[in-house]
Amino acid sequence: MTLTQAPVLETARLILRGPEARDIEPTIAFLLDRDRSEGFGSSPNRGDAWRWFTLNVGHWHIHGYGYFTIEMKETGETAGIAGIWNPEGWPEPELGWALYAGFEGRGIAYEAAHRARRYAYEDLGFDTLTSNIVPGNTRSVALAERLGAWFEREYDNIHMGRDLLYRHPGPDAALGRDDDGSVEAYA
Repeated sequence: MTLTQAPVLETARLILRGPEARDIEPTIAFLLDRDRSEGFGSSPNRGDAWRWFTLNVGHWHIHGYGYFTIEMKETGETAGIAGIWNPEGWPEPELGWALYAGFEGRGIAYEAAHRARRYAYEDLGFDTLTSNIVPGNTRSVALAERLGAWFEREYDNIHMGRDLLYRHPGPDAALGRDDDGSVEAYA
């Protein structure tokens, strides 16, 4: 049972859904792994990691959006999170993603982020998004650029220090609108 009002979104291989109680342990494991989650809210203990999970649930209730859980359609495994993040102190809404151990290198983050961005533009009516990336996270920079985002500036993230802000193309460019305003299908 979902803990939020999040819709269920699908792609060819993925289900993006709201956080559920069964996602607590995979999320805590991710956040306790400093090497994997540094720059994403890495936690030194279970209690802090549990609080981050509940922060995402609350984020959905306050903003009406947040991080979706990425579920593999074929196996039902929890592969990570992707969605729109904008807690207090953020410069503006961010398209973010993180994969859990064993799910990298398969295009899952791209597929999930692409679908979450489409949701932000089509369903939430956003006209811009950023991705805030910790310096040195070359994989996230490459993914942001693959999504069409470009480096805009550095800024001081109130939680994590220096961050790189990448700007995503607006809805018309990101959604591939034709001259008549219709939306072309995309991955």
